[in-house]
Amino acid sequence: MNARNQIDLQIMWNRLIAVVGEQAQVLIRTAFSPIVRECEDISAGIFDLRGRMIAQAVTGTPGHVNSMAESVGHFLRHFPIETMKDGDAYITNDPWMGTGHLNDFVVTTPAFHRGKLVGLFSCTSHLMDIGGLGCGPEGTDVLMEGLSIPMLKLIDQGRVNETLMAMIRTNTRLPVDTEGDTYSLAACNDVGVRALRAMMDEFAIDTLEPLADFIIERSYDAVVEKIAALPRGTWSYDMTIDGYDAPLTLRASLTIDADGVQVDYDGSDPVVPRGINVPLAYTKAYTVFGLACAIAPDVPNNAGSLAAYRVTAPAGSVLNAPYPAPVSARHIVGQMLPDMVFGCLRTPLPDRIPAEGTSCLWNITVRGNWVPDGQDTTQAFALAITTNGGTGARPGLDGLSATAFPSGVHGTPIEIAEIQCPLIFWRKEFREGSGGDGETRGGLGQIMEIGSTEQRPFDLLAAFDRITYPPRGAVGGKDGAPGCVKLAGGRELAGKGLQIIPPDETLIIMTPGGGGLGAPGARTETRRQADREGGYV
Repeated sequence: MNARNQIDLQIMWNRLIAVVGEQAQVLIRTAFSPIVRECEDISAGIFDLRGRMIAQAVTGTPGHVNSMAESVGHFLRHFPIETMKDGDAYITNDPWMGTGHLNDFVVTTPAFHRGKLVGLFSCTSHLMDIGGLGCGPEGTDVLMEGLSIPMLKLIDQGRVNETLMAMIRTNTRLPVDTEGDTYSLAACNDVGVRALRAMMDEFAIDTLEPLADFIIERSYDAVVEKIAALPRGTWSYDMTIDGYDAPLTLRASLTIDADGVQVDYDGSDPVVPRGINVPLAYTKAYTVFGLACAIAPDVPNNAGSLAAYRVTAPAGSVLNAPYPAPVSARHIVGQMLPDMVFGCLRTPLPDRIPAEGTSCLWNITVRGNWVPDGQDTTQAFALAITTNGGTGARPGLDGLSATAFPSGVHGTPIEIAEIQCPLIFWRKEFREGSGGDGETRGGLGQIMEIGSTEQRPFDLLAAFDRITYPPRGAVGGKDGAPGCVKLAGGRELAGKGLQIIPPDETLIIMTPGGGGLGAPGARTETRRQADREGGYV
C-alpha cells in the first residue's frame, strides 16, 4: 500500500468516526428517556458485512459498545446478509445476544449504497420500563424481569412491524416513552446510513472492505505492539462485594504471553438467585475496557483493538450466567470488572493502576404514581436517577469525585429528575472525607436527601453495592467510605431490593468514596492544605 493510499484511508477513517458520532447525537436528541437524553446511556457504531465493528461513536458506555460489538454477529446468524433489503431494521433485547439485560434494546440496520449492501449500523439505548418487576434485582429468573424480544424484524423495507410495536406499548408502564425510544433507535441508524452514503460519494468508493481491513489491522497491530512491551506472566486478584443477600467473591487470573492477554474468572462464585448475574457478553465488555484503559488507551475501539484480548468465565458462574438466570441489575457486578483487571495488573504495571473505586453506578431507580403540574389525572412514573461515587486514587493524581467510572454516563441533573417525577432534592453535595487517604486520595462520594411532593409512597428499586465492602485502598492507601441508604427517621434500608418510601420520610443516599493509593504519610503538606481549603476533609 503506497503512502497516498494510507493517507486517504486515514482520512476516511476519521470521517467514519464523524459519521457514527452523528448517528449517536441523533439518538440522544430524539430519545424520550432522560437516561438517554441527559446521561447518554447508549452506544452507536458501524460494522462491516462480516459483523466486525469498524468504528464506534465516542459517546457511549463500555457495557453497551463492547457487547454490541458481539450482538451484530448474532443478528447476522438470524438474518443472513443475502436476505437483507434496503429499509429493513432488526431488533432484540435478548440479554445473551444483546447487552446483558432486557432494558437495553439493540437495533441493527443494513446500509445500502447505490443498490448494494455495504455495511451495518447498530445502536443501543436503555429504556426505562419494559414491564415485569421493573429495573431492579428482585426477579428470580429473566422471565420475571420484563418483556423479552427475540431477534425480530422491526421494519420491513420501510414498513414498521405494527404488531411488534403494539406488543411493546402494551408491556410497559411508560408506553409513550418506550415507543418513542424504539423509534429513536431506528431513526439514528437511518441518519447513519445517509451520512455513510454521502461519505462514499465524496470519496468515490463503492465498498468499505479495504477501509475496514485497514482500520482493523492497524488497530490490532497497535495493541499487539503495546502488549509486546509488557512483562510476561500471570497475576491474580480477588474481590468481595456485597452481593444480594450474601457476600459475593470474584476471582480473576490475568496472563500476558505471546498470544496476547487472557483474563479468566475461574473461581468466581456461582450464579445467585436474584438479578445481579452477568451474561458473558457483558463480562467481556467491561473486562476488555479495563484492559484497554491500562494497556492501550490511545488505540481506537474496534474489532481490531479488541481482538488481542481473551476473556473466559466458567459456565454457571455469576460472570457467565446461563439463561434463564435473572440479570436485570447485571451492572452491579459487571462494572466491578475493570477494578479486577487493574488489581491483576498492579504488580506488572504499578505506575498505571488506580485503587478501587465505587465502580458500579448508584442509580436511584424510583417508580410510582403522581399528578404532574398542569394535569388532572394520575400518571405512572419510572425513572433512573444516575448518580455516582468516587473513583480510586491514581498514580500521581487524586481520584475523581462523584464520577461514573467505568460506565461513563452523566449524572442526571436534579432539575430534570424533579420535572420527570414527584421527587424533590433537599440536598446534593460532596460527601466530605469519604475518599480514602493516601499519597493520592480517593475521589469523594455524594450525600443526597430526597423527599416527595406527593402525599403517597413511592417505590425504590435499590441496586447498590460497596456498602458492606467499600472500595479498597492500595499500596498502603486507606479504603474509601462505604455507601449508605437510610431514611431520615433512622431506619437503615437494604442495598438491594424493592422498598417502599413513605410520603412523609426523607430518603438519604450516601455514595461510596474511592480508595486511596500509597501511604498517607507520603501525601505532601501542600496537598493536605488544599484538601482542607477545598472541604474535601
